[in-house]
Amino acid sequence: MTPSKTPAEILDIEGVEVRISSPDKVVFPEPGLTKLDLVRYYLAVADGALRGAGGRPMVLKRFPKGIDAEPFFQKRVPENHPPFIDTTTLHYASGTSAEEAVIRDSAGLAWVVNLGCLDLNPHPVRAEDLEHPDELRVDLDPMPGVDWSQIVDVAYVAQEVLDDVGLVGWPKTSGSRGLHILVRIAPEWSYKDVRLAAETLAREVENRAPGLATARWWKEERGESVFVDFNQNAKDRTVASAYSVRALPDARVSTPLTWDEVRTVRPERFTVPTVMGRFADIGDPHAGIDGAAGSLDGLLALAKELGPAEKAPRGANGTGRRQSLMPLIEVARTKTKPEALKALEDWKSGHAVVVKSLQPADILVDGMRGSSSLWYRVRVNLQHVPDAERPGQEDLIADYDPWAGKEWPGRPGD
Repeated sequence: MTPSKTPAEILDIEGVEVRISSPDKVVFPEPGLTKLDLVRYYLAVADGALRGAGGRPMVLKRFPKGIDAEPFFQKRVPENHPPFIDTTTLHYASGTSAEEAVIRDSAGLAWVVNLGCLDLNPHPVRAEDLEHPDELRVDLDPMPGVDWSQIVDVAYVAQEVLDDVGLVGWPKTSGSRGLHILVRIAPEWSYKDVRLAAETLAREVENRAPGLATARWWKEERGESVFVDFNQNAKDRTVASAYSVRALPDARVSTPLTWDEVRTVRPERFTVPTVMGRFADIGDPHAGIDGAAGSLDGLLALAKELGPAEKAPRGANGTGRRQSLMPLIEVARTKTKPEALKALEDWKSGHAVVVKSLQPADILVDGMRGSSSLWYRVRVNLQHVPDAERPGQEDLIADYDPWAGKEWPGRPGD
């Protein structure tokens, strides 16, 4: 975000005053969108945005240094939050807890944007019942080399599976390369059951569309396929909700679709200006989602039919860590994605013969969750490289430690 000395602007939003600091600060230089433009966008689509994120605890994903810098993730609500922001305390699987923000109205949306949040990242539970999700989330995540038509084909297979088990899926663009399918469920099952149901859905989609879709959790084993990411239903996970603005140069939006639209549209069509116009013209295609809550009984019954999912082999060195079946080498660990991509290019320049044999899905650049922000790991899968040409593991080009200087109970040395 560019520096600005513009005085703060006080907005009256449904009788609530919300202070917007540096309203003329440019957030998206390419389309020229300011912070105040983003606030106005969220107010224009508030009905849809609140349908996805309202009443749910959310992680605040903040971009204080602009869209080209790494965001930081803030679980705990700021201590000086205004009275119109509710809170609730979540207890995580790690044993930690955090009092998180819960927004319920348009004023809450404006407040979140003023903090530097672009996308909204709510948990799949309501603040009134934190242990029983009311939403199962299907994240169709394409591997490198996969085009939009393949994602669409997998989405329709997922729709068929959902229909067969009596559930209704509501598609939306992720705001990046993939698709999300949201499934409202009655809040009667634990996180464990919801994740099992999501994993079962993913396995059945893979069974019906082998080669197109995969439920393999380990990235190097997926090939050029669409990963049906069931682990987004784990207790600590959040995803960008409907009408979230993503940190891409064109200010792309995670946009709800009808099933008839899925095959005919492209994600780049949906940006802040176009979605504002679309919402004004047709409203929210997901307007009926809250009235379509279903049961997980069908997916959980299918889980029993399929049996336990195949587990990855464990190493024989006594660590208990998973042993990859693929010939992987690690190239770098970096603080930012640009640093990761530079390290990859540096590695490629020294391994021209190897690069000729690589396929797009063999390059693995993964955003890894650190204590409050992402860090990046670069790996290369040598499965398509002839044995005689495969390099061994070398010193990392960059070796960033995201936990350096961090201390917590139980860490070695405490």
